[in-house]
This record gives sequence, C-alpha cells and structure tokens, in this order.
Amino acid sequence: MKLNKTTKKIDDNVCKALTLACEQAKENFDGFIWLTHRANYTQFPASLMVTCVFEIDAEVTALKEKNLDESFIKLIQKQLLKVGVVLKNARQNVRFDSEESCLREHRGLWEERLKLRTNKQKPISKNCRFPH
Repeated sequence: MKLNKTTKKIDDNVCKALTLACEQAKENFDGFIWLTHRANYTQFPASLMVTCVFEIDAEVTALKEKNLDESFIKLIQKQLLKVGVVLKNARQNVRFDSEESCLREHRGLWEERLKLRTNKQKPISKNCRFPH
C-alpha cells in the first residue's frame, strides 16, 4: 500500500525508533537478531504490531521465564515515545518469535508468517525489517 505524506512521516519515525530499539536489544537480549513492524495507519497506534525475532525458541522461552520480555517491551515503548508514539498497552503491540519457529511452521517465509499475525490489520504499511 502506498502511504500518504503524513502517514509516511509517521512510519519513517516508527522505523527510526525501532532501529534504535533493535540495536540496543541486540546488546541486551541473548539470541535476539532482528525486528519488524506492521500497522494499519487508519487505526494507529493501536494497530501497530512489532515482532521481535530470536534465533531459536528456547531463547524466547528463556526471555519470558526471566521476565525480560517486560524490559524488552519497555525498551521499544521508550523509543517509540521519543517520536511521539504512545502505546496504551504495549504488551498487545509486541510479539516475540524465532527463526526456528518460522522455519518449522512457514518454511522460513516471514512474509507469510507475519500476514497470519496481522490479517485484521489491512491495509498494512511497508515492512521495515531490521536484520542483523
């Protein structure tokens, strides 16, 4: 979907904020490798979905068992706040996933996997992937 000028500016700011969060997260969370986002900008910011990707399922499990998922969510929330994006309940806007799960369940096709998680969020913004 082509974004209008205002929506593009919002999306660019979200990309900048998430790039900073991604770089910080790589330093602080074992196994974390990249993140991406999607949103329906007619229902923004409630529709924003950030997917944080780890190498393997065990790293996601460990993150949650140690309650580090809350720290990760706060990191994302903090960076988004710096660009004026306020999430009412950030836990609903952030998901954790793994390359291992995507490979097992979707043959490594992230675009297919992410569509399943955002099928109620059309139209979808460009997909900013922040790889390692």
